[in-house]
Amino acid sequence: MLKGTLFRKKSLDKLISDAQAGTLADAEQKHTLNRTLSVFDLTALGIAAIVGAGIFSTIGNAAYSGGAGVVLLFIFTAIACGFSVVCYAEFASMIPVSGSAYTYAYASFGELFAWIIGWGLIMEYAVGNIVVAISWSDYFTGLLAGYGINFPDYLAMDYFTASSSAAKIKAMLLSGTTLEAIEADTNNAQMLTAFKAYEAAPSILGVKLVCDLPAFLITVIITTVVYIGIQESRTTTNIMVILKIGVVLLVIAVGAFYVQPENWSPFMPNGFGGVMAGVSSVFFAYIGFDAISTTAEECKNPQRDLPRGMIYSLLICTLLYVLIALVLTGMTSYTKLQVGDPLAFVFGAEGVNVPWISGVIAVSAVIAIASVLLVFQLGQPRIWMAMSRDGLLPKAFSTIHPKFKTPSFSTVITGIVVGVPALVVDMNVVTDLTSIGTLFAFLLVSGGVLVLEKTNPTAERKFKIPYINAKWIAPIMVAIIWLGVAVLNQDDVLKFFTIGETPLFEALSSRMPLTIYFIGTLVLAYLSFKHNLSLIPICALLSCGYLISEISNWTWFLIWLAIGLVIYFSYGRKKSKLNLLQ
Repeated sequence: MLKGTLFRKKSLDKLISDAQAGTLADAEQKHTLNRTLSVFDLTALGIAAIVGAGIFSTIGNAAYSGGAGVVLLFIFTAIACGFSVVCYAEFASMIPVSGSAYTYAYASFGELFAWIIGWGLIMEYAVGNIVVAISWSDYFTGLLAGYGINFPDYLAMDYFTASSSAAKIKAMLLSGTTLEAIEADTNNAQMLTAFKAYEAAPSILGVKLVCDLPAFLITVIITTVVYIGIQESRTTTNIMVILKIGVVLLVIAVGAFYVQPENWSPFMPNGFGGVMAGVSSVFFAYIGFDAISTTAEECKNPQRDLPRGMIYSLLICTLLYVLIALVLTGMTSYTKLQVGDPLAFVFGAEGVNVPWISGVIAVSAVIAIASVLLVFQLGQPRIWMAMSRDGLLPKAFSTIHPKFKTPSFSTVITGIVVGVPALVVDMNVVTDLTSIGTLFAFLLVSGGVLVLEKTNPTAERKFKIPYINAKWIAPIMVAIIWLGVAVLNQDDVLKFFTIGETPLFEALSSRMPLTIYFIGTLVLAYLSFKHNLSLIPICALLSCGYLISEISNWTWFLIWLAIGLVIYFSYGRKKSKLNLLQ
């Protein structure tokens, strides 16, 4: 009985009939969403979410690790996302309702997996937006500093970074190290800034007032725009996208004249492992297209326009990322790019010294990162709304504002969930969480396509993934993947097979995600051969599976998953509306 309740599925026919009739899944809902988005708007939403911190910030660390070879990582990640995009597109054309991967998983794998992915999408949107808000704050305060406006450091950083840095500096002083000696070591620069901010901060009831105020304020502003309406969100997004695309093209055009091809050699200075070291930060830049599918009930023609918006935005952004990466690594040595603002850096005094471009980049970065925040703040409430309609969350989460036609309560809660932690949280803690949650969603959506091809082959699909029989191709691909892994990691492979040097269990457990991926690829090869599965979803599973296996920080994800399961079993399973059908 428990198994039946855990894996019960939403009726695909019911979902499709509701969408075709233009109704909401919850028949009791009194207010519907406004259908105003065109394919241009959807493409702009995708670009707004994808072209942000990736181009203006995290590309620097990725280039530092991979050199010019980072373009391969962008291409590989785009291909992996591309396979997933077409899977999303088929689902969106078949089930044009809000909820994104959560709704798709409910139709294909059942309620438990739907809850897990819905809970995981909170990491993709809400937790990921904490990173985006903090990144925006860094750029904004830097922009102010460029105009001679010094924002107090203790109001522009998280409390934990400031307090831990203060503790470390005080320990060094107590050990006999002088402040002059600490300042002379350039490696202590960031820690010293945090220490001084902590010391300068006023105290309230004995607690230092240290917080990232700009991160909180931009979250409040963006949440207000999203709350007021989809039309206002659309207009704001379109303006931001036009501005930042213009700036990116300007940077590419001007930077091309300063490219020195010798900077591209060696192409992969740290080998393939160095290229893949940036997978988390690069993939974080690509996840925005997923947000498009959350707006299905606000599209004029969702079954036609959602697939187009997803595909167009991914193609445009991939081209921009590759060109920016080539220009960036061609203008200066990759060894200098481990900075938070790489584009401004290469055009600054330590680069080619074109200061007016640096100023334009600083302004556009603030706009670009704000647009990412807007799209993700738009997506999260609509996922909560879909979960609430199904009874897995309280009814308040599906409340639609009678005037603004937005999920009002969910939007406010999203603002709180993002804004409050952004005041005090260190953004490095949550980047991997976002990438793992997103990749997990991609895996379920890609697998869901394969499931529905077998269980609902006659369902109407306005966009259909071209069928290519993976019977023989998939096993060959799996063999090539592992041959490539072996060749590119020869030292690890030799050590693995050296008797007495690395015990088998130790080798397997040290790379548990990769070991699980290895087993999974064998299972996929077998199923493809036996059931003649479709190749493109298989490619999505293989590529996204490899990316997720390269992310090492799984501890917080497992904790997050455990919390989600506790909530599901204590509330969601009991309140689920599918109980009414039992």
